[in-house]
Amino acid sequence: DSNESMYAKLKSGAANYDVVIPSDYMVAKMIAEGMLAPLDYSNIPNSQNIDAVYRDPDYDPTNAYTVPYMLCTTGIIYNTTMVENAPTKWADLWDEQYAGNILMFNNSRDAYAIAAFKNGTSINPETPEEVDEVVETLKAQKPLVQAYVMDEIFDKMIGGEAAIGVIYSGEIMYIQDEVAAQNLPFSLEYVIPEEGTNVWLDSWVVPKNAKNKENAEKWINFLCRPDVAVKNFEYITYATPNKAAKEMLDEEIQNNKAVFPDAKQLKNCEVYRYLGDEADELYNSLWKEVKSD
Repeated sequence: DSNESMYAKLKSGAANYDVVIPSDYMVAKMIAEGMLAPLDYSNIPNSQNIDAVYRDPDYDPTNAYTVPYMLCTTGIIYNTTMVENAPTKWADLWDEQYAGNILMFNNSRDAYAIAAFKNGTSINPETPEEVDEVVETLKAQKPLVQAYVMDEIFDKMIGGEAAIGVIYSGEIMYIQDEVAAQNLPFSLEYVIPEEGTNVWLDSWVVPKNAKNKENAEKWINFLCRPDVAVKNFEYITYATPNKAAKEMLDEEIQNNKAVFPDAKQLKNCEVYRYLGDEADELYNSLWKEVKSD
């Protein structure tokens, strides 16, 4: 359910996988620690379908280890019958009028980023003072929060149990479809706050100790086939970096700004960087402090 739990499982050696899907900053960490195998692209010819915009990222400059799989933003989800005016800022998640009706992410990196955007600081802090300020901001929010959630956001928002929360853009189509299917008396909408948000990219990678590396690469190649990527998108509803697949989608979906945001929406956005093991430990310890305070 998170990059951190995936990393811990792989690092412990308790299980062996041929393919895993980490996010950008976790890819950088895994490369730095020698956990990934270089890819043999002769087994992945369909990787040419990946949009050039998403190739050669900072954390893997030559795509030696990664094939982009899905991309996403983080934003605010809200119930139109419980929120009078559509939220526009991350600060709306600190609004006392929603006390007890706010759902916040239950992972350290995303929670930190949301509070950092609210404060106007980077989601990749460079000083202890920046971190301390954000932690205090999260502690100030805690009395207003109904629950810290991940997948639980679905049932709670569809059940009308909360007014406002946070969600990944890839999940908004699914949740809106559920509202329509159940003919519920409200709608759930998604917005990228004006301060910006984080844009993240998940990629296919092959662990260094994979037992079936060639077949892992053939599996990645299969998922890069445009018709397969379309079916996959329609099931998971996270934006595809596969240009050939996107061009096969209905125009209405291609133009859905919640799923495929435009340049204006991404103007103030940042990507997560790997900040080192000490920073990881700090994030996790401070997050425990926030929730137990």
